Amino acid sequence: MSGLEELRVLDLSDGFAGAFASKLFADYGADVIAVEPPAGNPVRRHGPFPGDWPRGDGVLWKYLGTNKRSITLAVGTATGQRIFRAMVEQANVIIESFAPGTMDSLGLGFAHLQGIKRRLIVTSITPYGQSGPRAAWKATNLTSFASGGQMSLTGEPDREPLVNGGYKAECQAGLNAFAASGIAAQNADSYEIPQHIDISMQECMAASLELYLPWVAYLDKDISKRKGNMLSAVVGVYPAKEGYVGVHVMPRNWPYFAKAIGRPELADDPRFRDVPSRLAHNDELEAIIHEWAGSDTAENLYRKVASQRAPVSFAHTMGDLLASPQLTAREFFHTVEDPEAGELTLPGPPFRMSDTEWSAGLAPQLGEHNAEFYCEEMGMTRGHLARLRAAGVV
Repeated sequence: MSGLEELRVLDLSDGFAGAFASKLFADYGADVIAVEPPAGNPVRRHGPFPGDWPRGDGVLWKYLGTNKRSITLAVGTATGQRIFRAMVEQANVIIESFAPGTMDSLGLGFAHLQGIKRRLIVTSITPYGQSGPRAAWKATNLTSFASGGQMSLTGEPDREPLVNGGYKAECQAGLNAFAASGIAAQNADSYEIPQHIDISMQECMAASLELYLPWVAYLDKDISKRKGNMLSAVVGVYPAKEGYVGVHVMPRNWPYFAKAIGRPELADDPRFRDVPSRLAHNDELEAIIHEWAGSDTAENLYRKVASQRAPVSFAHTMGDLLASPQLTAREFFHTVEDPEAGELTLPGPPFRMSDTEWSAGLAPQLGEHNAEFYCEEMGMTRGHLARLRAAGVV
């Protein structure tokens, strides 16, 4: 049993965060219905596309849409709102990413929907949350990464801040939305507690700043300075013959690291014997580690030191990840046969549970499940569905 197979999630969101949250529900067994506008979720239009040509759905949707059902519905229309209210009766969780107040203006806000089904979870994902002076502001993944404080910590100290790769702000928001919605759905079922979950991407970023905010709050000291790739000689990123190695030597690791790089005598060298000594002779030690790192490729260096408890890794490229023996052994990647793109290799789950199954799957085509859902489950006739399609409602 998956543990989530009795949940129905209606996903009205139109960005990475909501789609990622509902993907996790779907991949772990919930019945997720992507309620898309007739033109489709904008995520479908993110490339790359099969054959590098923008027709069909982009690969981002093929990743985020797995195991979902797709129906089309114009919830901005009066007819669409009536249909959606009927859908809510069988739903457990609704995920949306409209600007604050939009759902209320459509008659689909949390208070309205509670009148249809009391034990309901509505999860709203926005850049700045449902309240506050910036609640109505729009944002992108990059600006959310910046507004949450993460960007101020990334990059070289004498240069501009850098954005991290990928959809980090939206991914964090999606993970938090999934976790909060899952807990709330359990409480709604067990204790009949409905909830409106307010996810702010800015707050998701600010909540993961480790010790930087507490230092300011409790000690009135700002330690959030960009330090680039070299915090010290033993905490940094070094260029190898090919690629880069990351080194993070804690005090207890120092003797193992010295031995692993072929310089066991450094462990007892008065210049490097303890933390203060290493910091006092940081430039000398950095030169020694640079010499070691430049002696071989990053992957070979990693293989040599891996068994010696040396805290070293190499910066994996996408090709390295696909070829990783660790990820291969854990069957992280999976292959699906997509009707548009052919064979696709997609990432697996971000976490695993002993008694809850995860499954690979395909992303649906736009409106693929309209007839199944509207006619077989809601009782519409084919003629009624055709009239709704002609009117632009579905």
